[in-house]
Amino acid sequence: MSGNPSRSRIGFASRLGFGASGIGTLYRDVSEAQAADVLTKAYDGGMRYFDSAPLYGHGLSEHRLGSFLRTIDRKTVTVSTKVGRYMVPPYGEMVNYGLWASPLRLKPVFDYSYAGTMRSLEQSASRLGIADFDLIYIHDVDRFTYGDAYERRFNEAIEGCYRALDDLRKAGHIKAIGIGVNEGDVATRFVKACSLDAVMMAGRYTLLDRGAEADLLPEAKRQGVEIVVAGVFNSGILAAGPGNSGTTFDYGAPPDDVVIRAKAIEAICNRYGVPLQAAAIQFPFRNPQVSAAVLGMSRPERIAQNLGWAELSIPDELWGEIEQLFEPVRR
Repeated sequence: MSGNPSRSRIGFASRLGFGASGIGTLYRDVSEAQAADVLTKAYDGGMRYFDSAPLYGHGLSEHRLGSFLRTIDRKTVTVSTKVGRYMVPPYGEMVNYGLWASPLRLKPVFDYSYAGTMRSLEQSASRLGIADFDLIYIHDVDRFTYGDAYERRFNEAIEGCYRALDDLRKAGHIKAIGIGVNEGDVATRFVKACSLDAVMMAGRYTLLDRGAEADLLPEAKRQGVEIVVAGVFNSGILAAGPGNSGTTFDYGAPPDDVVIRAKAIEAICNRYGVPLQAAAIQFPFRNPQVSAAVLGMSRPERIAQNLGWAELSIPDELWGEIEQLFEPVRR
C-alpha cells in the first residue's frame, strides 16, 4: 500500500491531549465535581484534544466527558474514542472491574465485528452527546489482551471493525481512523494492512522504552500515518521516579534493567536541573512523526504541573547524553 502523507484528516486542536481514563476512576475514585473541575482546568489551560474509550470506567469516562463537552464550543476541540467493546447490563453475572475503582456497573463485551463496531459507536455517541467524531481508534487488538486468540481477533478487526469505520469515514461521519495498542509490531501490522490516519502507541515510544523505533515509526513515516503517544510515564516509573518503592512499569513491578536505565536517565536530568517528568513529556515530540501526546489525569493540580513541564526549556546537551544510553541497545 502506497503512503500518502498529505491525506491526514485529523488536525489536532492541541499537541498535548487529555486522557480521560482517570476520570473513569482508574486506580482511584473520582467524584463528579472533581471530574468536571479537572476537565475545565485542562481546557482553560489550553488542552484541546480529549481522548476516551468505552472501557474507561465501563462508560463512566465518556459520560463525564460528554457532560463537559456540552458546556463548550464543540468546534474548539478534537475528540477521540475507541471501538472493540460495548457495554451491557450484567443481569446478575459477576463482572471483574479490574483497575476501575468505581465504574458504572456494566459488563464490557468484546466485539470487533461490523455490527459490534456500529453498536459501540452508537453507545459512545449517546454518552458523549456528539454525532461526529474526529478520530476513532480500534482498541486493544494485541497479544497482551488476547494471547492465543490474537490472530483471530486481528482478522476480525480488519474484516469487521476497520471495514465499518472505513465506510463511516467515506461517508463523512468520522474524520479519521486509528489503532490503539501497546505493542509496536502489532501497530505496524495494522498500518500495513489498512489505510490508517493515526496510531496511538502506549508506552513503546518513551524516554525509557524506544521499542517503536524498530518497526512502527519507520513504517508510519512511509505510510503518512500520524503517531499519538500515550503512557509517556510508562505507567508510573517516570512520574514517581525509579527510587519510589511502589513505582510501576507497564502496570507491574519494573524489571531490574528498566530500573537501572531509569535511574541513569534521572541522574542526567538532575545534573541539568530538569525534572524527569518534563523530559518524559517532551521526549516524544523530538520525532516529527509524533502529532500529539495524551496524558491521563484525574487531579486538578496535575494540569498546571504537566503543562508547566511540557513548556520547560530543556538543553540539547541533556538529550544528547540520554541518546548515548540507548546507543548500545541500537547496536
